[in-house]
Amino acid sequence: MAYWEWNSSYELGINVIDNQHKKLVQYINDLHAALTTQNREQIYIVLVGMTNYTISHFAFEEQLMEEAGYKMLNAHKKIHEAFVALIQKYKTSFEEGRNITGQLMAEIQIWLTHHIACDDNDYKECVKNMLEDKSIKQLETRTENKKKSWFSILFG
Repeated sequence: MAYWEWNSSYELGINVIDNQHKKLVQYINDLHAALTTQNREQIYIVLVGMTNYTISHFAFEEQLMEEAGYKMLNAHKKIHEAFVALIQKYKTSFEEGRNITGQLMAEIQIWLTHHIACDDNDYKECVKNMLEDKSIKQLETRTENKKKSWFSILFG
């Protein structure tokens, strides 16, 4: 059984972000599995992977917020930066031989749950609207291109 089960209450309704959040939950479950076996090499591999994935997820999320014109982007970036610093601190502590197990697992789960429910929920409508507008514009462009193509075929 997984340490942390994903459920629909964590979903923002933005598939790409929800899938990335699920991947972060999987990293937490992988970390828990590695911690229960006390396999230091596996713990380190998961920590590094989780850190790198988190950084890329945050960059992607911030890009979406920027494209959407989200007004609280800078504040959201600072929250992301603080979390990355926290993970880096745990990684450094682990490298120095400290036991980070219980505290790290609890802190990450609490942080991610709160972040999705509060911080990410704040931007979701702005980003969803931007993505919807983008999809509509792409559809309109494709439709216009098809019209031009058919016109050219029939009357060219």
